[in-house]
Amino acid sequence: MNKNIREIYFSPSGRTRKLSQIFVGNFKGDIKTFDFLLKEEVKEQNLGKEELLVVTMPVYAGRIPEICISKLKKFKGNDTPAIALVAYGNREYDDALLELTDILKEQGFKILGAAAFITRHSIFPEVANNRPDEKDEIKLKDFANKCKNKLESLEFNELKIKGNRPYKDENKKALMPTGDDLCINCGNCVKICPVEAISIENPKETNESKCINCTACIYNCPTGSRNYHMEQYNMAYEKFKTDNAERKEPEIFI
Repeated sequence: MNKNIREIYFSPSGRTRKLSQIFVGNFKGDIKTFDFLLKEEVKEQNLGKEELLVVTMPVYAGRIPEICISKLKKFKGNDTPAIALVAYGNREYDDALLELTDILKEQGFKILGAAAFITRHSIFPEVANNRPDEKDEIKLKDFANKCKNKLESLEFNELKIKGNRPYKDENKKALMPTGDDLCINCGNCVKICPVEAISIENPKETNESKCINCTACIYNCPTGSRNYHMEQYNMAYEKFKTDNAERKEPEIFI
């Protein structure tokens, strides 16, 4: 069954995009992609029953990024089938998947399937640094096939998604990336920052009140200048690696 597919992701470090592309690659049809990292305005999109929406969001402290919610609400469904995925860095995804499916249902979409997959942690990249791996790709393909079978049968059951309401409070960030003397004033971080927390006049600094700790500036810095240049980061890194060393597996709701 071929459908017009609308693919949405927010991927500052690149791994959420990779997860989405692997999954969507299992479907046939015309694919239109909406990259929420781009600063261009998202116009209202009205989707019909013959289309399919696939949304993949990273998990930030157990929630989906607040910056993405207003953009997601530009998409209106008419009992349009939707698949929700979240990507998390081997800690927990907490309420993020439930929050994402709730938003999609409020916007008129019918949840075909939902899943939480593990990707490299964006802040502590040695954790799950090779994820998604071959085992994950097999599970992504299996999940896609189950979604396709369900789509063809036109049977939509109510899914019980893991999570809690009210959703957990968003933690205040204790860490924030900045630049150092390796900075060459190329402006990449200024252009890529989705919340304009970095100025072209002083790209080594970060506006603490705006920064959402998405790490886009780190992964788009050509010299490695942008990073976490504080002692508490190194301490937090070692603890996080120890606490989250055990491999977690994807959780699928279909």
